[in-house]
Amino acid sequence: MKKFLFFILSVSLFASQIYVAASANLTYVMPSIVKAFNKKYPNIKVRFITSSSGKLTAQILRGAPYDIFLSANMKYPKFLYSKGIGILPPQIYARGKIGLFSLKYKNLSLKNLSNYKTIAISKPQTTPYGKAAVEAFKNSSIYSKIKDKLVYAETIPAVISYVKNGADVGVISKSLIYSNNIKRMKFYYKDINTSLYKPINQAELLISKNLDAKKFYQFLLTNKARKIFKKFGYQ
Repeated sequence: MKKFLFFILSVSLFASQIYVAASANLTYVMPSIVKAFNKKYPNIKVRFITSSSGKLTAQILRGAPYDIFLSANMKYPKFLYSKGIGILPPQIYARGKIGLFSLKYKNLSLKNLSNYKTIAISKPQTTPYGKAAVEAFKNSSIYSKIKDKLVYAETIPAVISYVKNGADVGVISKSLIYSNNIKRMKFYYKDINTSLYKPINQAELLISKNLDAKKFYQFLLTNKARKIFKKFGYQ
């Protein structure tokens, strides 16, 4: 009887649920976004799955049943939309930043990267943040000096793990330093000049005709959502 009542309460609490494919850099901001959304729409359960934008795009192409795609750039949503996937054209919901992160070294700068043995970044082939890191290295004329020192993580949050496990420095999204896990560490962080890489315009794509999904899609474009993104280091 207790199990039955729990089931009834669960169903009544969330009348519907939507599935959001989110770029891994959103791992720590998404709970705050969902919490704010549920204050306005308490009956909509938001389930989010995080991975690299490239991998999520491949899943969507294979028919993964996501309602919304939150990419780390505009490229992947545009590509999907060109393939006939998506109800509305992609919209920018935030702009990301990258920076140098270390647990060992305080005076971080691009010009000092050649002094380190290992530098962790996310894979530039599948993650916009990894691509931005390589752009910054090339535009600051240090790529040829450090390319053999680079180690590649599957996602931006995984770069943190690489640094924790011995990499001297990593390039991460600024949003990661606002997570509770990182705040508890003693770490050093330095923004990389945004002029060294193309703007990381993070875009969302509404995939399904689910009306509740459209509500979440629209919520991400509100001032309330933008304030949360700003709090977590996005522009």
